[in-house]
Amino acid sequence: MDFNQNHAIITGGSSGIGKATACLLASQGADITILARNPRQLAAATAEIEAARMHSGQRVLALAVDVAKAKEVMQAVQTATIQIGSPDILITSAGITHPGYFQDISLEVFEQIMAVNYLGSLYAIRAVWPIMVAQQRGHLVLISSGAGLVGLFGYTAYSPSKFALRGLAESLRGELRGTGISLSIVYPPDTNTPQLAAENKIKPPETKKITASAAMLRPEDVAREIVKGMQRGKFVITPGLEMGLLAKWHSVLAPGLQWYFDWIVRK
Repeated sequence: MDFNQNHAIITGGSSGIGKATACLLASQGADITILARNPRQLAAATAEIEAARMHSGQRVLALAVDVAKAKEVMQAVQTATIQIGSPDILITSAGITHPGYFQDISLEVFEQIMAVNYLGSLYAIRAVWPIMVAQQRGHLVLISSGAGLVGLFGYTAYSPSKFALRGLAESLRGELRGTGISLSIVYPPDTNTPQLAAENKIKPPETKKITASAAMLRPEDVAREIVKGMQRGKFVITPGLEMGLLAKWHSVLAPGLQWYFDWIVRK
């Protein structure tokens, strides 16, 4: 897949995996639209993406959007299409988390995480859907998580939202056959992002022990795997050896992992 002169829309593109992927695609000639809530972070990310461009003629557009609001997402995609052109790629990287004990997490937090992580992706897909169907081409990339393959202690609000993305991707995959639109779902491990730094401050001690031995990647490492997976037309993209094994064998490994997690919690 040649990204030169493609238009990529990336939710959550102002930081972390979203920004790293935007920079990498820009370095390969793509026009970029990033959607996020914080105008200051959007401005800083825009400068980084512009600096990564293959040539100065590439366009970079940043739009302040709350992806949990369908109308804002729809309007942003319309604006990006008018200013840059029809999207060839959509990457839904916007996400939030709030680890904690189930009884301590408010219902509002559960609702917000599902709204951003799952519905935010759904709204973005619905916004680009008619455009990609009409042009008979496009690539949708949903960013899930290792916590979307195996539920983890302390992630009762986060894991279900990432499991939901897996269900959406697996359901959509069949409908997209013959449309010219490709679909990928990504299961990153812990990645050294501002979000991870923030959640580490409030993780239950049991969660910290469970995740302490897991490999951590840089956003740039994950971005490379995403782009490589898109180029190869992969449905499931698993950055890192651990995620590759988990994605392939999670049903077989789950009982052993659950025993191991329980053992850590008991300690």
